[in-house]
Amino acid sequence: MGLKRRDFLKIAIFTPLALRLEAKDYIHRKDNGLKEASYYIQYDRKKNLVMCNLCPRECIIEEGEKGFCRARKNIKGKLYPLGYAKPCAVHIDPIEKKPFFHVLPKTLSFSIASAGCNLRCRYCQNWQISQVSPEDTINEDLPPEKVVELALKNGSKSIAYTYTEPTNFFEYMLDTAKIAKKKNILNVVHSNGFINPEPLRELCKYLDAVNIDLKGFNPSFYKKYCEAELTPVLETLKILKKSGVWVEITNLVIGGHNDEPELIEKMCEWIKKELGIDVPIHFSRFFPMYKMRNIAPTPVSALERAKDIAQKMGLKYVYIGNVPGHVGENTYCPVCKKPVIKRVGYTILEINIKKGRCKYCGERIDGIWEI
Repeated sequence: MGLKRRDFLKIAIFTPLALRLEAKDYIHRKDNGLKEASYYIQYDRKKNLVMCNLCPRECIIEEGEKGFCRARKNIKGKLYPLGYAKPCAVHIDPIEKKPFFHVLPKTLSFSIASAGCNLRCRYCQNWQISQVSPEDTINEDLPPEKVVELALKNGSKSIAYTYTEPTNFFEYMLDTAKIAKKKNILNVVHSNGFINPEPLRELCKYLDAVNIDLKGFNPSFYKKYCEAELTPVLETLKILKKSGVWVEITNLVIGGHNDEPELIEKMCEWIKKELGIDVPIHFSRFFPMYKMRNIAPTPVSALERAKDIAQKMGLKYVYIGNVPGHVGENTYCPVCKKPVIKRVGYTILEINIKKGRCKYCGERIDGIWEI
């Protein structure tokens, strides 16, 4: 007899332990760990309807039901994030994996995620945990203070909220970030940027760096392939930059879908005008995944073309991702053009930055190089 879908998912998702984490590191609580959501209103008290105000979808949720993200549930007329302190993925990664190329290179990042996402990207690489509910995954009890404790124990310089969409576990991320800030641990996020301005501004008070997945620069692409909108993501990027958070951008290039040179040029022009030429952009190679397994991997030439366009537009730090060993992984000084960081995949071979400046010519290299 075959496995039921939920039983399969509980087996198939990421193994939550990694490196030096041990079972005794986890807290097993007697309570259910539920914490009331921060951003919602009681839309209709008589019918126990609530409206979630965390992301632009602003779901109206009936009692006993979940929002679009599958991670926030109406329980007796109150909204609860189901993934609070219940990560389904806990790993220790090189910070380069996030990817952050201008934040504490060659350091470890304690990385957590709970299930769910407010987008439906047809090519999601972590769909096993992003496209399900925390009720469908194997989770650990790991409250915010324990996350910080384990990050310190394992020598991590940062805590990364990643893998799925951190917006769906907003309260968990925020509470953890507040504690981490006091312990001089950086808070870094990889996000789709689909979040409302008010919760984002609250979160920005505790964030150090964010990498936003800018899926493309065509609203119809967002609608067709992600079931989302482009405009709120652009607003997120502007708010992050104005708040003083270090911003990097990842653009997954999919051949024949979002790689048109005119769109790449339009995107880079927007970045230059609204964010500045110091914002790094990673043009990442697509590989067949999830519901787009019939699409061929992106030709490396398409990534190189995008990189050339971005550099001609004046952007200072442009990278090629998912092509280990490509020279496009390296960071080059924007003045003398010498490599200040050499990389192969997530491995750092050489760092030629001293006190935030190029070792060769003294030019300032934008980023977070020490804490």
